[in-house]
Amino acid sequence: MTIVIRLQGLVKDYPSGLGPVRILHGIDLLIEAGEFVAVMGPSGSGKSTLMNILGCLDSASGGDFALAGQTVNTLDTNALADLRNRYIGFVFQGFNLLPRSTLLDNVALPLIYAGVPLAERKQRAADMLAKVGLGQRLNALPGQISGGQQQRVAIARALVNRPALILADEPTGNLDTHTSDEIMQLFKRLNQDEGITLVLVTHEPDIAAHASRLIRLVDGHKAWDGDTATGLMAASHSSTMLTEGSTP
Repeated sequence: MTIVIRLQGLVKDYPSGLGPVRILHGIDLLIEAGEFVAVMGPSGSGKSTLMNILGCLDSASGGDFALAGQTVNTLDTNALADLRNRYIGFVFQGFNLLPRSTLLDNVALPLIYAGVPLAERKQRAADMLAKVGLGQRLNALPGQISGGQQQRVAIARALVNRPALILADEPTGNLDTHTSDEIMQLFKRLNQDEGITLVLVTHEPDIAAHASRLIRLVDGHKAWDGDTATGLMAASHSSTMLTEGSTP
């Protein structure tokens, strides 16, 4: 099986007036092609820091990180930008669409940076919009569609460069419950039918439940890595014990 992400002893420190503060403590992680992984943890657990490192938006302070077989640690800024464009698609809580550009042009944007010819850009963007159920809205503007549809456009944009990995950071945070479920069903379909590797950060157990594997961080340490249902049950039990223990 192809390894998409390999972390060995990954640490991340941030400077402070009292010296370095360690946010991630020796994280070891393997994610294979075709996995659907949810990353959970309380505020301050390090999950956003981990996601930024996986997305080559931030660098580790120590340890080793390889993406799609390529060592990341020693790459300069330009090489990291190229790696992001070739291997990673991002989906954020905010849709980050260009308001005056059509849905087709929004989805095609990453292909401009990749040097893809115009005709191929338009065809691939149209194909991706069709895949997320918006094939009839190519020339609409973002303001003319719903929030859930805008997130579908963002997913299409993330997929258009055929990345090895999709990183989704709280992708349903701005959506209602029904629309959130629709987006997660779309992620599951893309993962199961297309074999797309997905890593999703969320603080919501019902969103994490859609993934087949759960990684739970606590105070920068990996507290759980395994089956999602079992991990969510263990986290719920731990929370219940803490609550009961604090009751007078």
